[in-house]
Amino acid sequence: MNKTLTDAFGRKIDYIRLSVTDRCDLRCFYCMPEGFKDFETPEQWLSFDEIERVIGAFGRLGVRRVRITGGEPLVRKGVAELAGRLHRLPGIDDLSLSTNAVQLAKHARALREGGVSRLNVSLDTLNAELFSRITGGGKLNKVIDGLMAAREAGLSPIKINMVAMKGVNDGEIEAMLEFCMEHGFTLRLIETMPMGTTGKAALGQYLSLQEVGKRLGQRYNLVDAVMDGGGPARYKKLANSETRIGFITPMSQHFCETCNRVRLSVDGTLYMCLGQEHNYPLRELLRSGISDEELEQHLIRAINLKPERHEFDEKPEQSIRFMSMTGG
Repeated sequence: MNKTLTDAFGRKIDYIRLSVTDRCDLRCFYCMPEGFKDFETPEQWLSFDEIERVIGAFGRLGVRRVRITGGEPLVRKGVAELAGRLHRLPGIDDLSLSTNAVQLAKHARALREGGVSRLNVSLDTLNAELFSRITGGGKLNKVIDGLMAAREAGLSPIKINMVAMKGVNDGEIEAMLEFCMEHGFTLRLIETMPMGTTGKAALGQYLSLQEVGKRLGQRYNLVDAVMDGGGPARYKKLANSETRIGFITPMSQHFCETCNRVRLSVDGTLYMCLGQEHNYPLRELLRSGISDEELEQHLIRAINLKPERHEFDEKPEQSIRFMSMTGG
């Protein structure tokens, strides 16, 4: 009989977002403060052996999807090797990765060979100057090279994650959609969230995707669609096309009632909700010599702490973690 993880509100938890680092080679203004240096030290990171053990336990409990995230996961050495180890674990049949793609060109093929199939790439603009401003000096051409290398390596689907911001890139959404149509990518639009001081500051650029959806619907013939993946996007498809566009709306239309995921940070803390502080530290338990059965019991207890919903609207001040600390 297959095991399942179910939280206190009856939601089946089958998806883990695994952060392998809180570091990043970009400094997007809505994610990480300029000059931030308070990173976890290597001795606080879960080792690959420890990660494999935790994900293996989740797999035995019915989790089947794992997304490798950061920070920027490709700044940690050996991520393709780790992917291979996770891909071989019983029960894990969907392994994906989120990246800014700056270093993707040199890792795409190894990731695909390691078992990563799906890819999410953060890209907010196709304007090189604006890209540099948003990311604190990033080079757009490296991201484009990474995207093309990933497509060539056979990673599919490749989803472009674009944070839609009023007065920043809201005039470029159609251009990004056309880019995705040209190259066979999926576009996913994301609303800004009050994560940490950076996210709260970015709320001045908040743009409701309900409005964006209406705007796109006037220009394109959009029909309801679905897409594989364990994430929260609501999809539309361009009629007579395979191009899809997803809307991730944590502010204007939250999706908490169907939330199927938890996040494991690089230091071994399990976070039950992106917008709440409920957490369960695992690192010291792992290093104390607990058995696999005890580890599974701790994971079950952790899942029972998962709250019913975030409170971004009512209590934006309580989300104190930066996005890079939690994992995307």
